[in-house]
Amino acid sequence: MDLSLVVLAAGVGSRYGGLKQLDGVGPADETLMEYSIFDAAREGFQRVVFVVRPETEALFRATVGQRIGRRLEVAYAHQTLEGLPEGWTPPSDRDKPWGTGQAVLVSEGEIDGPFAVINADDFYGQESFHNVARFLTTTGNGDPPVFALQGFEIGPTLSDAGSVSRGLCQVDGDDWLESINEVLEVWRDGSGGRFTDRDGVQRTLRGDEPVSMNMWGFTPAIFDELRRGFREFLTASGHLPKSEFLLPASVQTLISNNRARVKVLRESGQWCGMTYPEDRARAASTIAGMISAGVYPDDLWAEPGSQSQIRST
Repeated sequence: MDLSLVVLAAGVGSRYGGLKQLDGVGPADETLMEYSIFDAAREGFQRVVFVVRPETEALFRATVGQRIGRRLEVAYAHQTLEGLPEGWTPPSDRDKPWGTGQAVLVSEGEIDGPFAVINADDFYGQESFHNVARFLTTTGNGDPPVFALQGFEIGPTLSDAGSVSRGLCQVDGDDWLESINEVLEVWRDGSGGRFTDRDGVQRTLRGDEPVSMNMWGFTPAIFDELRRGFREFLTASGHLPKSEFLLPASVQTLISNNRARVKVLRESGQWCGMTYPEDRARAASTIAGMISAGVYPDDLWAEPGSQSQIRST
């Protein structure tokens, strides 16, 4: 079964101060997403679809795309402000695309089977890709459809440099996702975190609560649901200049309406990511340590047969 990987790379990096997706962290200037894609290749993914802004595609092709293209099939999909259903136009005061739900939706033309979704600025570890690949290759079509979310403990995902947005998950005893609550500002607090809820009450987190880092396993059935959800979103909030059609909120709506079930995959690899410029050093250190341990070769995309070729762990 052919597996595709959709990489969400159209963000503008406002808190980072630039195009963090292409900021190198490896010894040959490899980006964080390249290590994720390398892990995906080791777990049987054959194709990568980058969701980018039209103005950044050439840069992606000349750097990451060229390197990855030595091993995997690479395609591009554009996320734009104007990418709306027929009859809709963006408000005049809006200056950015419509969020991660729309980003996945625009990849539809490049997808013809089961696929995973990841953020370009997050690193998930090979074990996470193993979990999602196993789910996608062993789970058939259902009614309602069954999708997967790779879960992580929230503590290690928080930044020392400032607040981050996280999708807090409620999971039942059989690891089915019951709800996902997008919290826009979670602060590190020791090994856990803290945030202020919608009622203005400050909440604390132990650090082991399950959280979404936007690593999903889907079948093409998700596209009809996202199309329906996007239209509903536009009707309710499309006039607001900063509203976003977020993937976690879209999945929450499906769960609430019994239109999908989502299995939370508990075991995962080591996560790291880049929200602020200060996070880059931590990401680079994580990668350097894994190279030293033999998890990754020095030259990530060396030709097959060389000493640095892909190694299974």
